[in-house]
Amino acid sequence: MGSNVRFKNIDDINRIVVKIGTSTLTYPGGKLNFHRIDQIARVLSDLNNQGRQIVFVTSAAIGVGIARLGKPELLASVPGKQAAASVGQAMLMKIYQRMFNDYNQIVSQVLLTKYVTDTERTRVNAQNTMNTLLEMNVIPVVNENDTIATEEIVFGDNDTLSATVAALIDADLLILLSDIDGLYTGNPKTNPDAKLISRVDDITEDIENLASGKGSTLGTGGMITKIKAASIAYAHGIDTIIANGDNPEILYDILEGKAVGTHFVAPSNR
Repeated sequence: MGSNVRFKNIDDINRIVVKIGTSTLTYPGGKLNFHRIDQIARVLSDLNNQGRQIVFVTSAAIGVGIARLGKPELLASVPGKQAAASVGQAMLMKIYQRMFNDYNQIVSQVLLTKYVTDTERTRVNAQNTMNTLLEMNVIPVVNENDTIATEEIVFGDNDTLSATVAALIDADLLILLSDIDGLYTGNPKTNPDAKLISRVDDITEDIENLASGKGSTLGTGGMITKIKAASIAYAHGIDTIIANGDNPEILYDILEGKAVGTHFVAPSNR
């Protein structure tokens, strides 16, 4: 497949939510991968310079906090995770501000909970704030407010959050970057015959059944949560791309319409 084949109106893709998972932002032990974060900052800043409006949904607050405190046992309890998130989120934002500043890009912090997005008044407030930031060419850095949102730590994930944010701001595209190339016909880690599915038009039960298990122990998601996120975006007329974030420059390929990852196509965009 050549370029510009994945989107009907690629020039109209302007407002983009990019979610990057814990396994992409950190090394296996939980410490931050500074080289990759620098690449992410450079690419997202460059996309902003192109005139695109970018929202960056980040994971890794709990994992980074665990690594900084040196207390893996905190993963065993909700208060432990909340304490780790409190430490990790502060570290993340300090690092993001420094690295994005190297590319003359202003970022902001937006911490959300399910309550905020489910309640009319707070949802409108969040929507207005995000829209104002985007109009000022600021890149909002979004995460769940894990320190207070007990339910979100137990049941939530940032894939779902990113899709909720995409719907909230009426995004043109949701991109989920992970440690896997996309949705496969089987588990590529155990099945050498598994093949990457390039395009999904209908999120059926069969598609949902292809998803399995969580990724790293420090993350809360997996392919099942990404399909759930694609379903939320799908219902709001937003396409979703699941792709490998090992090289953040893959975002350029995606926005040139190249066939990388798995493209979930919303009905209105076919």
